[in-house]
Amino acid sequence: MEDGKKQNLDIETPNNITIKGIIGLLMGNTDCNDNRKVISLGIGDPTAYSCFHTTDVAQEAVVEALRSAKFNGYSPTAGLAPTRKAIAEYLSRDLPYKLSSDDVYLTAGCTQAIEITLSILARPGTNILLPRPGFPIYGLCATFRHLEIRYYDLVPDKGWEVDLEAVEALADQSTVAMVIINPGNPCGNVYTYQHLNKIAETAKKLGVVIIADEVYGHLAFGANAFVPMGVFGSIAPVITLGSLSKRWLVPGWRLGWLVMNDPDGSLKSPKFVERLKKYTDICGGPATFIQAAVPTIIEQTHEVFFRKTINMLKQTSDICFEKIKEIHCICCPYKPEGSMAVMVKLNLSLLKDITSDIDFCFKLAKEESVIILPGLAVGLKNWLRITFAVEPSSLEEGLERVKSFCQRHSDLQNRC
Repeated sequence: MEDGKKQNLDIETPNNITIKGIIGLLMGNTDCNDNRKVISLGIGDPTAYSCFHTTDVAQEAVVEALRSAKFNGYSPTAGLAPTRKAIAEYLSRDLPYKLSSDDVYLTAGCTQAIEITLSILARPGTNILLPRPGFPIYGLCATFRHLEIRYYDLVPDKGWEVDLEAVEALADQSTVAMVIINPGNPCGNVYTYQHLNKIAETAKKLGVVIIADEVYGHLAFGANAFVPMGVFGSIAPVITLGSLSKRWLVPGWRLGWLVMNDPDGSLKSPKFVERLKKYTDICGGPATFIQAAVPTIIEQTHEVFFRKTINMLKQTSDICFEKIKEIHCICCPYKPEGSMAVMVKLNLSLLKDITSDIDFCFKLAKEESVIILPGLAVGLKNWLRITFAVEPSSLEEGLERVKSFCQRHSDLQNRC
């Protein structure tokens, strides 16, 4: 356990943290003498489980593209033209206007889309508004690009809505953008049309770009339907970031996109577009044969595949929410309605020898071979992010182990 303690000290602030980095440290802290399988509830990659499997259409399209031997060379840096067109048409289905191929830039997953977006927006002395809790890659990329980070809070008791008054107080003439993640990672929330409209009006008032992270787009299974931020592109310019990763269950394919939802052209100045094109020249993009498969994947994937994924996520989110109720030291302020994860609050006063969320997660990994992401990684100390995109029996077993861990470390004197 001494090694685990030493590792804990190396984790300082959210801007130095990556989810994969912490997961790696936690995996390294598991007990090699524990014969039980390690259950990871810490990362949003459900592909380890057969119940979360991509459609045959997608796999066959990739195989066909590869076997054709037509896509072994470089692609244009913005992406193959048919693929950009297919994505523009796919996203336009849910918009009051039509996107063109020129609005779409292909990226190596959504992470590269984040890096490109922050890089082209960054200027000396500028700042960006990021949600707390949020996805830590934004903070990491902003730090590398010398963008000052100003965090605004999401309100758990209001479905993790954006605190718009705080946004207005944080912004100034040097603010270049605000990031919105919907469906929510790490919170599992899905914003209403009305709230998204208020966000757009606030961005218009402040004169900032909205970066809409919709990597979990359409993965909504509660009362609120998924509404793309691009619907409000005529109010404020929106840069939409997305990928095949989550909806098609292929995160390892690294096929993402950056899309300009700017029907009025307020953002798409020649200088901005040229800067974007030059940056894609530097970065490159996804594998050409993966790009080539996308038009077929989008056109031929049946709704029944999407519905099966949604139903499974609904089932596992229900299991997660109910099992959390049985664990006395954590509580969930908002039942997840989308994405693949949920935030829960850790009550340290009910535990006798746990000092923080980091300490909780390292000891849990060591004693129970269960991996959960500490809230510090996403900006909320003494919270936890639990991923529920897990096969149901493994999810139940993992949360039972968490329950046993909490009972073993319970401070009985402080319990009601």
